[in-house]
Amino acid sequence: MKIIKDNLTHSAVRKLLQQHHDDMAKHSPPESIHALDLSGLLADDVTFWTGWIDGELAGCGALKKLDSRHGELKSMRTSSQFLRQGVAAKLLEHILATAKQQSFDTVSLETGSMPAFLPAQTLYQRFGFKPCPPFSDYVDDPYSLFFSKSML
Repeated sequence: MKIIKDNLTHSAVRKLLQQHHDDMAKHSPPESIHALDLSGLLADDVTFWTGWIDGELAGCGALKKLDSRHGELKSMRTSSQFLRQGVAAKLLEHILATAKQQSFDTVSLETGSMPAFLPAQTLYQRFGFKPCPPFSDYVDDPYSLFFSKSML
């Protein structure tokens, strides 16, 4: 899989992000959807990557800089035709390596608490993420789970 820093202009990328938002809306009330829109993903404090296999978009993910030592994983999504093929794991490895290069002490994330999010929860825990209280601007929410990983 080829992973590139992406500018979000490719139609396949925009379609995958729309699917991501649509899927979040199926499982979470509007006030509990924390996925970034295109403008949020294009912000200066966010780096966005896509993974490509044989010219096909396989998945995406982003890292948002919360402060000089803390990053947040955002917009992890695998294209439906590449599910269960290790795409998310490869993207997550790349993002965590970048976080380490940028000297982050901690990478945190918010994900859904419903059964549909169990594969994501399992992946994050496999990579050493541990449950944590809400961070940054998040608040306790029955539809959200919070995880953090020490990069030290």
